[in-house]
Amino acid sequence: MKRVTIYALSLGALLSSCNIYKQYNRPEVDVQGLYRDPVSVTDTLASDTTNMGNLPWEEVFTDPQLQQLIRLGLEQNSDLQTAVLKVKEAEAGLMSSRLAYLPSLGLSPQGTVSSFDKAKASQTYTLPVVSSWEIDLFGRLLNAKRGAKVMLLQSEAYKQAVQTQVISAIANAYYTLLMLDKQLAITEETALLWQKSVETMKAMKEAGMVNEAAIAQSEANSYMIAASIPDLKQSIRETENSLSLLLKQAPQRIERGKLEDQNLPTLLNAGVPVQLLSNRPDVKAAEMALASTFYNTNQARASFYPQLTINGTLGWTNNSGMGIVNPGKMIATAIGSLAQPIFNKGALTARLRIAKAQQEEAMINFEQSLLNAGSEVSNALTQYQTAQDKIIQREKQIFSLEKSVDYTQELLTLGTSTYLEVLTAQQSLLSAQLSGISDEFQRMQAVVNLYHALGGGRTE
Repeated sequence: MKRVTIYALSLGALLSSCNIYKQYNRPEVDVQGLYRDPVSVTDTLASDTTNMGNLPWEEVFTDPQLQQLIRLGLEQNSDLQTAVLKVKEAEAGLMSSRLAYLPSLGLSPQGTVSSFDKAKASQTYTLPVVSSWEIDLFGRLLNAKRGAKVMLLQSEAYKQAVQTQVISAIANAYYTLLMLDKQLAITEETALLWQKSVETMKAMKEAGMVNEAAIAQSEANSYMIAASIPDLKQSIRETENSLSLLLKQAPQRIERGKLEDQNLPTLLNAGVPVQLLSNRPDVKAAEMALASTFYNTNQARASFYPQLTINGTLGWTNNSGMGIVNPGKMIATAIGSLAQPIFNKGALTARLRIAKAQQEEAMINFEQSLLNAGSEVSNALTQYQTAQDKIIQREKQIFSLEKSVDYTQELLTLGTSTYLEVLTAQQSLLSAQLSGISDEFQRMQAVVNLYHALGGGRTE
């Protein structure tokens, strides 16, 4: 009767523990509508299987000097090097969890010298090899191994996320330098023109066409433009220093091309939202964190079941138990132990509850990472469309202001216009030209941001 009861209890434990052998499966997540259409009022973006994020970064960023900087960053960036080391740490953890299935071996030699009542000393020794082997009946080691594997996948996804971030950060810094270079060139050119304008004003004063106030005002505006040049140079120097840090090198001048020579993709395909699950490294890392908590919960469940361990000893000894014999004889023992937790003050129950709560937290983080990814894609698409619309109107504005400057200067020489109208037209033209450069940079930045948001720059 007792034997039947034991078999029944063992069978019940086995059946109730089936859940701890289950593998992680991705939960159902709704990815429809993650992307907003930047122009449609219905917010419905037509899906396209073509995904810009799948392009190699060399095909997106074609500037040879930028490509050289990106390659240098992928080799030297500190954050990326740290991420590579984290992958190696996770690989070591996975190897350790796999080796846990094997028995442990250890050499434990012992020697004793004893004497009673001044009698001749007796010497005993034992030279055993001790072994211990845990039999994984209820999946404790299995879930530990699976958990270590998803931790490795999570660290690899983190490395991919850092790599994607490094590429986009270098590209954004590079294009920022090109924008500042162009703004500096236009500002310096404008400063020279305004200096000539001051000389023209002085000549017109000699002819009695303008007064001292006009000369003073034109000089003040000339000095204002000249004063903005050091600020632009400072911004260029600081951006070069920031880019040097990304490349893990001392601050230095960055060799670069020109803004007008850049060729970036003009057809931006975001693909279908479900691709974010496999393309976005941070989303993948969040999912692997969820899988890790799933296996932690299984381990917590496995703690409620018996743990079977086999211990053995094999070696030589000259102690037979009845006396001391020489030479020594072989000794061998084997012990099987079954440990079943009965009362542990609720520690196992608390551990299981904590594991379940952490799994729910990881699920929330996974869902939020998807929403964040969709928001970033939508923002980049909107940024590109906004910059595109602004560029079209800005070109028309600059064209009109250039004509306005020419007309007012001609009218001033004819005496039918005032110097204030000329200065106003020149200031408006400079402002529009600088804004036009910013608009072009915004469009380029949108391409970089979209490429990053779609998980571009990863290595499979």
